[in-house]
Amino acid sequence: MRISYVELPVKDVAAARDFYAGAFGWSLTDFGPDYAATTTGDVDLGLNGSEDHPIPCVLPIVEVKADLEGALDRVVAAGGTITVPVFAFPGGRRFHFRDPAGNDMGVFIVEQEAAG
Repeated sequence: MRISYVELPVKDVAAARDFYAGAFGWSLTDFGPDYAATTTGDVDLGLNGSEDHPIPCVLPIVEVKADLEGALDRVVAAGGTITVPVFAFPGGRRFHFRDPAGNDMGVFIVEQEAAG
């Protein structure tokens, strides 16, 4: 497992997308009106303007290849606090947690059937 995604809170997804495209030449894909992301397969950047699942700060996200619920159980057993329960998004599912030091992070799994 590794951090494979960093999500930024934004008010205006289109303006943020245009900024990163102009500043760094990044290509971002729109996933609806309130989300855009790079899709390089390396450490990708997401721009979160969602009112349903807003984030308060920069959110590093760890990718797991299998067993999202097992990862959630391990986070809790290690002393983490779940701040957003498991939810589906186009292409997968994820949850957010706060570690004992107060840092917010997320964990996701790719599941194409979750997109429907």
